[in-house]
Amino acid sequence: MSTFWVIFTGALVASACGLVGCFLVLRKMAMIGDAISHSVLPGIVIAFLISGSRDSLIMLLGAAIIGLITVFLIQLFTQSGVQSDASIGVVFTALFAVGIVLISLFTRDIDLDLDCVLYGEIAYVPWNTIVFMGLDIGPKAVWGVGLSLILSVLVISLFYKQFKICAFDPAMAAAVGIPVALFHYLLMGLVSITTVASFESVGAILVVGMLVVPPATAYLLTEKLSRMIFYTIIIGCMSSIFGYYIASLMDASIAGSMICVAGGIFLITLLFSPSHGVIMRKLKQRKLIQETV
Repeated sequence: MSTFWVIFTGALVASACGLVGCFLVLRKMAMIGDAISHSVLPGIVIAFLISGSRDSLIMLLGAAIIGLITVFLIQLFTQSGVQSDASIGVVFTALFAVGIVLISLFTRDIDLDLDCVLYGEIAYVPWNTIVFMGLDIGPKAVWGVGLSLILSVLVISLFYKQFKICAFDPAMAAAVGIPVALFHYLLMGLVSITTVASFESVGAILVVGMLVVPPATAYLLTEKLSRMIFYTIIIGCMSSIFGYYIASLMDASIAGSMICVAGGIFLITLLFSPSHGVIMRKLKQRKLIQETV
């Protein structure tokens, strides 16, 4: 049963992160998830200092608030003329450093270190369960990531056309009356919630990897957004399944193995994709030269 929960959690994380990750890849903001996953540290510490509790819900709320502040600051710096990648780097390193300082100052005698609040381990998911009215209703990670996935599906389904136009052509979206800034922050809010809900249980490497690698792979396979989302989820779920069994055989990190599988699929796609593959492109060029000669 523990095998099922680990694979199922990995598939949920892949689906939740991949769904919002597709829009991040299209908007050239793929590393925003990495920024959020590190910059929320001060939010977790401040939530603990205010409440005096290590309850996951309280820390999740604190992390989510700082996650939205992170997105706001990145957008503010970008609009002020700073390059987007530099804005991301400045904001997340500064906030992460603030979190480390807060931990060193106020939580020296308390079990609240970086491993506790930032890096989860997917192998422990089956044993961290929720008991409701005396009944074990399943792992906490499944409920947290599952609810964030449902929220993302509902919001993106309701405003699919708006998100699509904003991702491909923000200028056109503004011209037809779509509030581009509103949908930008709505998307970033979904990214923040998904990232925070996931990384506490499964670890930052799995979250950041699933935000970027499967969507980037799907981007090489199709030019249609709906297919890109579908391919992203399939690739993410396959990576979770094969990654788990490879980790079991090699006695290695489960999250690391899942992302290694996703990276392997990306490499194969990069080489052999019908439209964007390096090898396929070379073959087409050679064939064209032969036909011309």
